[in-house]
Amino acid sequence: MKTDIEIAQEATALPISEIAEKAGLQAHEIEPYGYDKAKIKLDPKVARKQDLGKLILVTSINPTPAGEGKSTVTVGLADALSQAGHQTMIALREPSLGPVMGLKGGATGGGYSQVIPMADINLHFTGDFHALTSAHNTLAAALDNSIYQGNPLHIDPRRILWKRVLDINDRALRHTTIGLGGPTSGVPREDGFDITVASELMAILTLSTDLQDLKHRIEKIVLAYNYDKEPVTVADLGVAGALTVLLKDAIKPNLVQTLDHTPAIIHGGPFANIAQGTNSVQATKTALQLADYVVTEAGFGADLGGEKFMDIKVPRLGKAPDAVVVVATVRALKHHGGAALADLNQENLSALSAGLGNLGQNIKAMQRYGRPVLVAVNRFTADTDAEIKMVEDFVAGLGAQAFLADVWAQGGAGAADLAQAVVKTIDEAKADFVPLYQADDGALEKLQAIVQNIYGGAAVELSAKADKQLKDFAKHGWDKLPIVMAKTQYSLSDDPKKLGAPKDFTVHIREFVPKLGAGFLVALTGSILTMPGLPKHPAALDIDIDENGQITGLF
Repeated sequence: MKTDIEIAQEATALPISEIAEKAGLQAHEIEPYGYDKAKIKLDPKVARKQDLGKLILVTSINPTPAGEGKSTVTVGLADALSQAGHQTMIALREPSLGPVMGLKGGATGGGYSQVIPMADINLHFTGDFHALTSAHNTLAAALDNSIYQGNPLHIDPRRILWKRVLDINDRALRHTTIGLGGPTSGVPREDGFDITVASELMAILTLSTDLQDLKHRIEKIVLAYNYDKEPVTVADLGVAGALTVLLKDAIKPNLVQTLDHTPAIIHGGPFANIAQGTNSVQATKTALQLADYVVTEAGFGADLGGEKFMDIKVPRLGKAPDAVVVVATVRALKHHGGAALADLNQENLSALSAGLGNLGQNIKAMQRYGRPVLVAVNRFTADTDAEIKMVEDFVAGLGAQAFLADVWAQGGAGAADLAQAVVKTIDEAKADFVPLYQADDGALEKLQAIVQNIYGGAAVELSAKADKQLKDFAKHGWDKLPIVMAKTQYSLSDDPKKLGAPKDFTVHIREFVPKLGAGFLVALTGSILTMPGLPKHPAALDIDIDENGQITGLF
């Protein structure tokens, strides 16, 4: 059996100019980055057609080591729509080197449902993440330099929020001490690193509509507090212009293609367990202006990326999904039901029945928004007819339909029925979008709405620190901002060991991080970390390149 990278390397890509033309872009609207990728210069404020296209959001159950294949289904569904004669585009996030070199892997799909050039996209691509890392750390350097040069803003070194970032999993950098080495080496203080995708600049990039919006948002970033406990912003520091210059190309969406030559826009890459988990507003809006159907995905499961797409991105995008596809595998559901990883190839209706509750909660979470929901069962060869029927019957009981998707092996042909059902569902849908909470609800009300309606939990508990923070935020008018829940992806709860669909649980908020430029509050739960670590056997150990430049081991 060929690996993903072998399939991608054997593919024949069309020139990016042909993909641009297929998408409806003119030559002056793209900046080619070599043969098979380009930046898009299209102004998102300029309407290309009378109505925006239809938007399909692909999300999933809570991920497991057994695999779900959300990106693979996203690509396969888009190819199926294109093969059926619909003008289609994809909008995806960019992969981070953290999971690429770590545990999870990349984010370009798999098998015969991939976006290409797979290796480039998973590695340096067009340099967006490098630009973000440079801009973020330039801001950190300017902040420490201001303190060193007499501290004119009276910044309290004990109350600095802005860490440094690196786009790789490096647990050794979570907590650091800087400024050592004498008077010429800065002011000593505690510091630390986050992964680049957790940077507020990443969130800002994905929510900005143009360069000026980007700059204004950067100005609002709260970096620290002064000795009077008043916030210090980038505007106070005076470097918003320089940071915007560093991001002038990164803000432009990237155009690539699938193996079947469906145009794909890949832009932005915030994780959904520590950030908002969606591709950029510009990417999705551009695709909607060009295509009749746009297939997009949100990070991790419906409880994380799905919820944040609806509550964070939809208000900025100005359009809700016309349909939602929840991806599941029989294998993953059996694991949620207690089956060991080594036994997932054996029929186990008891474990499957126990694990279906996770799928059920994620379906109900998306139905809560008033959007029609379909289920894609990403098929594995060991799945039995009895297991598949159990899933289909369960989904039907929730007022939805389940469709087999064999896209890894068959590409778009393996999602033909799903694509046809998606189109029919969108055509027949009548319900309006129903927000989970109102903009003027307090932070605690928003938290409770997420925990009770999306996770199926009972309550929210704030630590003493988090409770005090909310009271302080109220003084600054920040207490009604939208919430980005930083939570484990493996469970509906904040405990990664509670698989399936736990009940009557409480989510514990240990602290908040205000992100005024992005326009939300991050609620840190449990032991969630914003700088992951590498596993015992990281993927980097298996990646190699030969004398001809041929890469191996990259999935």
